[in-house]
Amino acid sequence: PPQASKDSKIIPAIMHGLRVVSVGFFVDKDEAVVWRGPMVHRLLQQFLADVDWGDLDYLIADLPPGTGDVQLSLSQLIPIAGSVMVTTPQEVSIVDVVKGIAMFEKVEIPILGIIENMSYYKCPACGHTDEIFSHGGGKRLAIEIGAPFFGEIPIDTRIRFGGDAGVPVVVASPDSENAARFMDIATRAAMGVAKNVLS
Repeated sequence: PPQASKDSKIIPAIMHGLRVVSVGFFVDKDEAVVWRGPMVHRLLQQFLADVDWGDLDYLIADLPPGTGDVQLSLSQLIPIAGSVMVTTPQEVSIVDVVKGIAMFEKVEIPILGIIENMSYYKCPACGHTDEIFSHGGGKRLAIEIGAPFFGEIPIDTRIRFGGDAGVPVVVASPDSENAARFMDIATRAAMGVAKNVLS
């Protein structure tokens, strides 16, 4: 977990060369995080102002789904270069993402691109694919709103295992197809940020 510096700033944890701070570092793993708007706002202020981030190329906030207090508070606290929207292929997920896109547009946060997660299941043993949650909804949404489509992430036990073990697939298997997918998405997002900053 993060430590405190001499000037009482939070020192982020370092994971695979990345500085990381999470709500999960500060609550018991069995405790539900049930916070109202003002508490969420204050937490975000602390994460932005009271963490010794050092020199960063990017500050990435992994937000919960929806259009709640976290998204609104963050948009009020700092200028945001852009948002990457993540959906699953089925309609119920796409409807939620459409609402999120509308909210970000209202607060003038550009949409960098859309990712379709859990796009299909790929058997690691035989390579067979199965479109469990339908397929292509993320790409259709990107076309509808005129945003770049960053790509598809399949359901793959190796990705899940890497997340659970704290060793992402880009570290565990850097030459794999899945690692290439994540790296391509990261590149597209970085290019989108650069375009927005320069324009």
